[in-house]
Amino acid sequence: MANKIMVSIECTSYNHENFIAEALDSMLMQRTNFTYEILIHDDASTDRTAKIIKSYEQKYPDIIKPIYQTENQYSKGVLVEEFNLERAKGKYLAVCEGDDYWTDPDKLQKQVDYMETHPQCSMCVHAAERVSAVTKKPVSVMRPSHKNKIFSVEEVIEGGGDLFATNSILYSREKISEMPDFYLNATVGDYPLVIWGALNGTLCYIDQNMSAYRVDVKGSWTSVQVSDVAKKQKHLQEVAEMLDEINAFTNYKYNCVISRTKNRDRFYILLKQMKIKETMKRGYRQFYMKPEFFKRVFKRITI
Repeated sequence: MANKIMVSIECTSYNHENFIAEALDSMLMQRTNFTYEILIHDDASTDRTAKIIKSYEQKYPDIIKPIYQTENQYSKGVLVEEFNLERAKGKYLAVCEGDDYWTDPDKLQKQVDYMETHPQCSMCVHAAERVSAVTKKPVSVMRPSHKNKIFSVEEVIEGGGDLFATNSILYSREKISEMPDFYLNATVGDYPLVIWGALNGTLCYIDQNMSAYRVDVKGSWTSVQVSDVAKKQKHLQEVAEMLDEINAFTNYKYNCVISRTKNRDRFYILLKQMKIKETMKRGYRQFYMKPEFFKRVFKRITI
C-alpha cells in the first residue's frame, strides 16, 4: 500500500531543451509522504529535449516514465494530453508542462492534504508567478484572490483561460474520470479543464505562490496563436465555440455568464483593433465600468 501511487504528474513537452531540466528538477524536489510518478510525453522534439529526458529517465527509472514520439502528434490534431491521461495510475493528477516549473517543494503535499480532507473537492489550484523566458525575471503574479477561496462555476467561466496557472492544477481522477466533448474538441486544454473541474465538485484555490509559468517562450502555443490580432481573434472565436458547447452541455444553466464572457472577449478584441466607436455600442459599454478593465486592458491590447 505504501508504494501505491498517489499523484501522476502530467508533463507534455516539445522543443523545451532550455527548460525541461528545470521542470523535472522541480518535480523531483517535491517532499511528500506518498509516491508519485512523472509521465512525460515528448512530441517528437527536434532539439535536445528527448536526450535530456532520457538522462533523467536513466537516473530515476521508477519515477520518470516517458513517451517519445517519432512523429509530431499535435500537428495531426491529436490531443496530446490523452497519452498521459490514459496511463496515469495516481488518485490525483497534477499538471506541469515542459517549459514551466514548480517553486515550492511542498506544493504537491499541500494540495493532496487539502484534497484528502475535503472529499467534495474535485480540483485544487494555487497562485503562481509569470516569468519571462527571455529575461528570466518575474513579470506578474497570477493571484485571482488574496485569500483561500472556493471558486464557483460562474467565476471560473468568467475568469477565462488565464484565471489560474496551468501548472497549479491538481485534480481528482475519480471525479474527473472522463473528459467531455467540449474538452476534447477545444484547441486549448486548461480553460475547459478547470470549468470541467468546477462542474464536478468544488474548485479550491490556495493563496500561496507555488509555481512559475513561463511567458515569451518562442514557439509556445501562446506565442504562436495570439501573436497578432487576427490570430487572437481566431482564438477567441474558438473559445466562444467551446463556451457554446458548454452552454448546451449544461442545459443553458450558465447562459448569462457565458454570454457576458463572450461579449467581454469581443470587447477586448475591438479595443486591440482600436475600434473605439464600436466598443461604445450597447452591450459593450458596461465593460468600461468594470474594475478589471483598468487592470487588464493595457495587458490585453499589448499582447
